[in-house]
Amino acid sequence: MQTASHNSVVLDQYTTRASAYVNSAVHAAGQDLDLIAQLLANQRGAVALDVGCGGGHLTYRLAPLVSQVVACDLAESMLAAVAEQASLRGLPNIATREAAAESLPFEVATFDVVATRFSAHHWHAFAEGIAEMARVLKPGGLALMSDVVSPGVSLLDTWLQTLELLRDPSHVRDASTAEWDAALAAAGLAIERIEHLRLRLDFATWVARMDTPEPQVTAIRMLQARAASAVKDYFEMEEDSSFTVDTALFVARKT
Repeated sequence: MQTASHNSVVLDQYTTRASAYVNSAVHAAGQDLDLIAQLLANQRGAVALDVGCGGGHLTYRLAPLVSQVVACDLAESMLAAVAEQASLRGLPNIATREAAAESLPFEVATFDVVATRFSAHHWHAFAEGIAEMARVLKPGGLALMSDVVSPGVSLLDTWLQTLELLRDPSHVRDASTAEWDAALAAAGLAIERIEHLRLRLDFATWVARMDTPEPQVTAIRMLQARAASAVKDYFEMEEDSSFTVDTALFVARKT
C-alpha cells in the first residue's frame, strides 16, 4: 500500500473546507488578533507574510495595517477563497502564494513581518517551519506566531493530542511553550512577549468544521466521559463535549 505524504493528508482534509474556515467564528475573532493589530499600529510601510493562512482571517486583519500581505497556504482552494474575500472586503494589497511552511518560495530577508495563526500544529516539521519564517524575515523584523499550545504535562498533553488527532488526521502536534521557545531561539528569533490565552471550542462546530466522521466523534465523546477529574477540570469539559484549550501568541524579533 502506498503511503501518502503528510502534506497530501493536509490537502485531503482542507481542500474542500475553505468556506467552513472563511466562515468560522472562532477563527474570525480572538484576543490574539486584537493584540496583533495593536502591535502593528505603526507598520504602514511593512510587507507581511501570513504562513498557513487558511481562511485568511489573520491576513484580513493585517491588510489595513501594512502596505502588502502575502497569504501563503498549501491548499489552492484556501488561497482562492482568500483572494475572493480580499476583493469583497476591498483589500487590494493581498497577494496569495501556494507553499508549505517548511519550504517558503521567497528570498532571504524579504519581509518586515512574518506571522502564522493556528497553522503550526499541522506542519510536518515544526522547527523547520519556524526556521523558514526566520529566514525570509528581515533583520530586526517582527515575528507573530499564535497557536494552541500543549500544557506541557504528560497526562494533559496526551489527552490534547489524542482529541486533536481523532478530530483531524492532519494534526501533528500542539507544541508546548518550552518547545516554541527552543524553536524560536534556534531560528534566531528573540522573544519579546508571550501572551497566554484560553480558547473555548464549541464541540458541535469544532467537529462539523472538519466534517469529522461519526465513529471518531463518538470516540472523542467516549474518551471525555472516561477522563480523570484532573483532565476534565483542566480542559473545562462540558456536558455537550465542548472544552477549552490553552493558546499563546509569541512576539519575537529577528536578531
